[in-house]
Amino acid sequence: QVQLVESGGGLVQAGGSLRLSCAASGPTFSSYAMGWFRQAPGKEREFVGTITKSGDTYYADSVKGRFTISRDNAKNTVYLQMNSLKPEDTAVYYCAAASVPGSVVVTTKGDYPYWGQGTQVTVSS
Repeated sequence: QVQLVESGGGLVQAGGSLRLSCAASGPTFSSYAMGWFRQAPGKEREFVGTITKSGDTYYADSVKGRFTISRDNAKNTVYLQMNSLKPEDTAVYYCAAASVPGSVVVTTKGDYPYWGQGTQVTVSS
């Protein structure tokens, strides 16, 4: 079992930046693929990006080139650096963990059994 706690959300103007953190508790954090998802009001939770156990990253087209995911296994933490934020990035952001073999890329929310409580990001125009 792994428990996840997100932090770093807030209100930012369009064009600004935020860095979200997701701290994991429990053993073997390095054995999990980590994902970021977001959910805007009235919309389904959508994939933002993921980082494999080996550190490879994969992003949704809507955030590619603006968002960067990284992980620090020594700190049991995964990060989501968000630059050039747009009002349409406004959502609750969730991190998720999945125990998968090798460096499998996990992009489907149903494949992540562990979730944080979410952190609100609001981008004003």
